[in-house]
Amino acid sequence: DRPRAIIARTLKGKGLSLLEDKDGWHGKPVPKVELDAALKELSIPFHSESYTPSPRLSIPVEAAIVEHRVDVTHKLGDQVATREAYGDALAKLADKDPRIVALDGDTKNSTFSQKLLIDHADQFFEMFIAEQNMVGVAAGMSACGKIPFVSTFAAFLTRGFDQIRMARISRANICFVGSHCGISIGQDGPSQMGLEDIAMFRTIPDSVILYPSDAVSTERLIARLANQEGISYLRTTRPKVAVIYDSNEEFEIGGAKTLRQSDDDRITVVGAGITLHEALKAYEILKKQSCAVRVVDSYSVKPIDAAHLLRAAEETGGQLVVVEDHYWDGGLGDAVLNAVGNRAEVHKMAVQGVPRSGAPDKLMDAFGISAANIVTLVQKLISDRTR
Repeated sequence: DRPRAIIARTLKGKGLSLLEDKDGWHGKPVPKVELDAALKELSIPFHSESYTPSPRLSIPVEAAIVEHRVDVTHKLGDQVATREAYGDALAKLADKDPRIVALDGDTKNSTFSQKLLIDHADQFFEMFIAEQNMVGVAAGMSACGKIPFVSTFAAFLTRGFDQIRMARISRANICFVGSHCGISIGQDGPSQMGLEDIAMFRTIPDSVILYPSDAVSTERLIARLANQEGISYLRTTRPKVAVIYDSNEEFEIGGAKTLRQSDDDRITVVGAGITLHEALKAYEILKKQSCAVRVVDSYSVKPIDAAHLLRAAEETGGQLVVVEDHYWDGGLGDAVLNAVGNRAEVHKMAVQGVPRSGAPDKLMDAFGISAANIVTLVQKLISDRTR
């Protein structure tokens, strides 16, 4: 019924008489001649010459007992925001596994992590607007054998980047979920738009980055992440979007899906999340102009399905148009470039310049990632090819 604080008086080098609470030891190794004595004092049962770093903390073996899978009931054409599908999947996983915990930065009604709170209050932790602390707590929960899902607006996760990189160094297992990504959030304006999040998480070694495009793929991939070791990130979208996958569709980390194709395809358009829906709109427009294009959902940004992309490029004239609701540098386009190298010609479509507040469709058009923009670029590339 009142605020509480825990104040800890810490000592650098606690437990090692050589350097406990002494100045001048920061960043310095214990001298080799004193290392054996130091290890003995710390009760470390091995000789210094045979020391090897401890392995990554693995998810407990008991996890095998729990099938991290969710029953998906969405129907084709349903209008569902992927951020809401995240909340649905999280609550379903918590029903089966008490080790699933949710941490949120005072955005639970927007990220929909509150769906877990309703039936599993003891598995939900409100961390308020303190993203760095939230990541640190998640790392601690991981060390205790929990499976933490950390959610907030994608833009706000940038505040905790140092803790995220340190969690990776500490071999923590944490699933991050960023909502309100890109200019497609519309009127909330640039301060709320996550436009650098993919680039940020791509820099983390061995990280997994997923960007589902509908409710079905979101729920399936959240279940996959429950058994994923290391640092993972799933990006969700604010607007409601149509369900484009059958509820029985399966999704693997590291995969991709081709949604439209024919033997006459002249170019491949690659999207993920909100831009996949723009690519599908562009497909319909171009189809009416007797221009066949292939549409690929690159929902796994890292690891990316290079073989799938290269096969599509080879079968459609060697060109890939990659469209993303993210800043120009470090996003899906660069992930595709790294994957295909000089084996395909990649044309990036991404947000350039700082956006402003406005209607989502107008912003996407103004910043060059709408269906109309895709149509214009595809027409130009095909025209240039036939000259």
